[in-house]
Amino acid sequence: MKYFIKILFPLFTIFVSISMAWAEDKVPVFPTTPVDVYAIYTSLAVFWLAIIGLIVVIKMKLNEIERIQKLGIDKEDENAPLLG
Repeated sequence: MKYFIKILFPLFTIFVSISMAWAEDKVPVFPTTPVDVYAIYTSLAVFWLAIIGLIVVIKMKLNEIERIQKLGIDKEDENAPLLG
């Protein structure tokens, strides 16, 4: 087992060094101009604020539905007179 590790480790380091030499240059994901960076981060902030707002609205609606169910307003009254 020691001999296997002694052979495998140098081969691995050679493979990694060769692969790093042939690696392509990194492509910048975000633009480098300040105006474009500002626009991207602003749109990300608006997006996350909208997501948080939707979560708050959904939570409020669920609380309202729960309150209505506790009061029993959603159940039909059998003794109510018919309007027709």
